Amino acid sequence: MFKHLDRICEKPSLYCSYTAESLWNDPYISQQMLKYHLDPSVDLASRKPEFIKSSLAFIQERFKLGKGKSVIDFGCGPGLYTSAWAQLGCKVRGLDFSLNSINYAKEEAARSGLNIDYHYINYLDYQGREPFDLVTMIFCDYSALNPDQRKSLLSIMRDSLNNDGHIFMDVPTEQMYKNMKESTSFEIAAGYGFWSQQRHYIFQSNFKYDTDRVGLDKYTIIEVDRTFEIFNWFKYFTISELSNELAANGLELVEVYSDLRGIPFSMESNTMAVVAGKKG
Repeated sequence: MFKHLDRICEKPSLYCSYTAESLWNDPYISQQMLKYHLDPSVDLASRKPEFIKSSLAFIQERFKLGKGKSVIDFGCGPGLYTSAWAQLGCKVRGLDFSLNSINYAKEEAARSGLNIDYHYINYLDYQGREPFDLVTMIFCDYSALNPDQRKSLLSIMRDSLNNDGHIFMDVPTEQMYKNMKESTSFEIAAGYGFWSQQRHYIFQSNFKYDTDRVGLDKYTIIEVDRTFEIFNWFKYFTISELSNELAANGLELVEVYSDLRGIPFSMESNTMAVVAGKKG
């Protein structure tokens, strides 16, 4: 037992496992994720309504969204942003690998009479070549990927852009990484928790990888008849790091803000939102 607990709590090698897709498509957990998306009191899967409203206003103004404009959202979730852009008259496409979220988004679009092109797909597998005026990735999704995945994604995003189009996305910063603390915690859940609807044990460990400025939230869930692990990776960026990644993939950094609301960037900001476009 002691050795088993040691293994649960030991620090894994960097990017040893990628569990995001299974997390978002587990029949029970994905329902919980959708609930968090739609709960206005928390910002665990989507940001709170006041933030979304402010960011939508900034995005509309900055990118002149309206009739004749086209937007593709990578990781659209239940459509909190895509619905608003469709209401402006934009041509909108949304990509997500959570079937629950996509189905909810489709139902809401149909209920509201909105023509939104939703795709149930891992955006790393997206092969569309139709160009868009704006490519978005919201809620720091980019930072959850490993370097090879980020390289692949930037290539896909670049191919999805009009020549004068823009990418708009947010990532966590070096400042947020500095504020992180490594920790380990343990919890017993009687049932119907976030991870499981039966009695289970939860081990959570938070690790830092200073050389690469990466954080890991690792969860080990132990039920009566199964044990599973979730690895949530987060890469924390400096402006120069993100600029270099963009440049290596045929893109250039255009503007930097503190977040998606267009607030001026500060070195004390925990996130940054960037505008990027094709080189040249």
